[in-house]
Amino acid sequence: MAEHNVIGKHGEAIAKKYLEGKGYAILGQNYRTKRAEIDIIARKHDVLVFIEVRTKHHEQFGSPEETLNHKKRMKILRNALAYVARARHQGPYRIDAVCIVLDQQQKVERIAHYESIACG
Repeated sequence: MAEHNVIGKHGEAIAKKYLEGKGYAILGQNYRTKRAEIDIIARKHDVLVFIEVRTKHHEQFGSPEETLNHKKRMKILRNALAYVARARHQGPYRIDAVCIVLDQQQKVERIAHYESIACG
């Protein structure tokens, strides 16, 4: 497995634990369609939440937030809409991002949770 994939999986595990600590119920991970993947699908109260996890080692070459450009957000939105249609979900949903920066020892240097990063 490539190093960026290992870092990504580590970031997803950190994000999952972080979200569970905030009261989110994790429903699934790595939901794939032909076009992309949703890292984490969760529920908070009555809201279905699709979470994109972005993990980087240090911020020397930019922050994880900077990788969430318009094109990436629209790709996540299309995937979320496909999931909602397939699951016949009738209630509210949103798309969030969890951005993580790791230090040299793979420990969390910074974590940020952004709600509603893309709208339908």
